Amino acid sequence: MIAVSTLKTYWERHPDAEQPLKSWKSEAEAAEWRSPADVKDKYRSASVLQQGRIVFNIAGNRHRLVVHIAFNTQIVFIKFIGTHLEYDKIDAQTVAHRTDRRRK
Repeated sequence: MIAVSTLKTYWERHPDAEQPLKSWKSEAEAAEWRSPADVKDKYRSASVLQQGRIVFNIAGNRHRLVVHIAFNTQIVFIKFIGTHLEYDKIDAQTVAHRTDRRRK
């Protein structure tokens, strides 16, 4: 399960990312990833971080997608999507999508 609204909002601002994100989403939903190694088998350029986080290169590495994969439930949580330049300004290990942040 993947929240398409987050991806859609992004590709509406960055049309060059639409088809690559749609393809990634379809592949991710069909996948049965049980471990980071399973992800790397399909996406050699993906970067595996700690605690289930993975960074995907989108549209020829012009965009970056950081997700947390709950391997036991097969749910993919989007933590960040942005241009490569925007990605360079964040900590991929701790970044949280705005819906992940708790209100104080």
